[in-house]
Amino acid sequence: MLECMMARVFLAGAGPGDPELLTVKAARVIAAADVLLYDSLVDPRVVAMARADARLIDVGKRCGRHSASQAEICRLLVAQGRTGALVVRLKGGDPMVFGRATEEMDALRAAGIGFEVIPGVTAATAAAAALRCSLTRRGVARSLHFLTGHGAESGLPAHDWVSLTKSGGTLVVYMGGQTLPGLAAHFIEAGMAPGMPAVAVESVSLEGQRIMRGTIGSLPGLVVDARAAGPVIVLIGEALAEPDALDSLLLQIEMEV
Repeated sequence: MLECMMARVFLAGAGPGDPELLTVKAARVIAAADVLLYDSLVDPRVVAMARADARLIDVGKRCGRHSASQAEICRLLVAQGRTGALVVRLKGGDPMVFGRATEEMDALRAAGIGFEVIPGVTAATAAAAALRCSLTRRGVARSLHFLTGHGAESGLPAHDWVSLTKSGGTLVVYMGGQTLPGLAAHFIEAGMAPGMPAVAVESVSLEGQRIMRGTIGSLPGLVVDARAAGPVIVLIGEALAEPDALDSLLLQIEMEV
């Protein structure tokens, strides 16, 4: 608690995009910041909440294309933190969900710089809200798995595809738009039914949001045909079924019980 009270560096989540989904605490530290280091997925309207005299540093990273390496970002964060300025490292979504916060926290700890983490609304829950669909549901999806669809050198990560397929829960794939064909092939090869409900949401929570509904077998083609340019999050599982199909599934489960 003492470390948080004395913190002059904040790792803050900017949420999925819509500025109205920013937390009150994040908005407060952005408005007070002397220095703001922000990623490319942070909405410009959120960056504009900083003071007119604040130093704004774009350290944007997206789909492996870096304007600053992670090592450079860590060095910048430490250098600015040592000045005593109020520094905000602003990340899209939540800093602790595929936000590479570990490297930055380690660098700050090693330098003896106190910091605080401010959580943000992550894309998975924003997508669920946009779909008006719970990612967990009694009798259908008792677990929720967050995965990255983007591995080293833009390839597929080494997931345990069989275990994930057998989990029976809802799978949420971040940064999965470009690797979706390979992801789908791995899941089907691991035993997932090609007809498993799957949804892709582009630019979730923003004005350009698009929802593409299909199955794990058809969704890759739908995303390619849509020529999605914004960030894409993919959701897979029985909980994503259309309401009528989900009601039928629940009835079947109740009859089996």
